[in-house]
Amino acid sequence: MKIQAALFDMDGLLVDSEPIWREVAIEVFAPLGIALTDEICQAYTGLGTAAFVRSFYEKSPWPGKSTQQVEHEIIELAHERIGSRALAMPGAVEVVRFFHKRRLPLAVASASPMEIIETVLRRLDLLPYFTLWHSAVLEARSKPFPDVYLGAARQLRVAPENCLAFEDSGNGLRSAHAARMLTVAIPAAYEYHDPKFDLADIKISSLIEFNEDIFDNLEKKPSLA
Repeated sequence: MKIQAALFDMDGLLVDSEPIWREVAIEVFAPLGIALTDEICQAYTGLGTAAFVRSFYEKSPWPGKSTQQVEHEIIELAHERIGSRALAMPGAVEVVRFFHKRRLPLAVASASPMEIIETVLRRLDLLPYFTLWHSAVLEARSKPFPDVYLGAARQLRVAPENCLAFEDSGNGLRSAHAARMLTVAIPAAYEYHDPKFDLADIKISSLIEFNEDIFDNLEKKPSLA
């Protein structure tokens, strides 16, 4: 098949922001009487903030604040800290340039809100490389459903089966796979051997490993359509 576009998750894939999201979630939930840990938060990687907050409210409802208020607090605090502290993941800039040199349209398909996506792309000096960025917040369903990837492909005017998607989380990988895209998984070290990543067409430990040979091999794979 011919790869006609490359789509990227953002948090934990292009930018090292997952530790910041976990830090903020732990901080915001503590006054509500819910003691989160890094390990607990890691299990929800790739899930949108709204779904993340709802899942804990359903297990242990808290008084005083709505789930929307808690979600807003997390997003605002994360936005501030990501905008001032987050750095590119190893190999992220290089892989974006790899596709840009081939004149392929690039898109971000993220569970983060649009304003955070734009903040990250500006911070990493990647904004000029991307045709568009799309948030699952604008879709009916977040990851692991395919909506955000299908929406991004539709805006690019590229068939999903001709798109290559990069993901670092199990939920995100399921989303891209359900959209019938070719997938590259780059799991975090703590879950690299988790079988949920067997769904990917290719699995690598870092974007640094992505190269011309991998790209050529992916183009030789049959479409999922």
